[in-house]
Amino acid sequence: MSREPDPAVLYPDVAAHGSLAAALHAAVAGQGLSLPLAVTPSDPLRHATIASVVPHRHSSYVTAWHHERRWTIWGSSNDRLMICGDTKDMRELPEVIRGWAEGASLDEIDQAAPFDLLTGRFEVPDKNPAAIIASEWQYLLKDARDADWPAYQALIEAAYAEPMLRRLYPYTSHWTLGFSSKPDYPFSRPFAWIDAPRGAGGYTISEGHNDPDPMEIPTPAEVISIAVDRIPADLLQTSLEDPAQDS
Repeated sequence: MSREPDPAVLYPDVAAHGSLAAALHAAVAGQGLSLPLAVTPSDPLRHATIASVVPHRHSSYVTAWHHERRWTIWGSSNDRLMICGDTKDMRELPEVIRGWAEGASLDEIDQAAPFDLLTGRFEVPDKNPAAIIASEWQYLLKDARDADWPAYQALIEAAYAEPMLRRLYPYTSHWTLGFSSKPDYPFSRPFAWIDAPRGAGGYTISEGHNDPDPMEIPTPAEVISIAVDRIPADLLQTSLEDPAQDS
């Protein structure tokens, strides 16, 4: 195992300012920008917290990598990750930080970033369940397209194409796809856990992690059809009563 370098060695310019927050402030000192950054006392050279004027934006921070000179910026809204990207150039961060802190739209923040940033989710300030579900589907679709795993992408796209599943909240656990009637934990009891093949073989569907008799199905369309047939009546009724989720 490689030994973790001293952050002062990996980030001497940051160490010279005493903290990552101070280094970022210094990076924009000549631009007249004010960055609402706070020092993290436990790891000041590798971590800084971002405050936002937008009430539903929170849990936002910049963090430096431990074994490579690189920074990641994260931004959450109502407990869901909205932006996440990394760069080797600290000078690319201030405009993103400012946009997030001052309430710029996600598209505006993305335009200010020369690196990939958006997770696919869109913000839902009022926590409307139907909008959160739609947002999560957009996240899963982007995540699947970025995963370099064609079978998994085909699974997510087939699930999204099915209106009855699209009305439910999609979530994954170790890349296994499940569905819930509500977007908040604890999720409703699983009726279908679906795994995509990594190589040869088919898609696996079960009724839970301890299902003794999982089924292997050759195509994503077929496994999604089985999942639809397994939707419990109460979940089916809930989704029928909420047509706003069918978009």
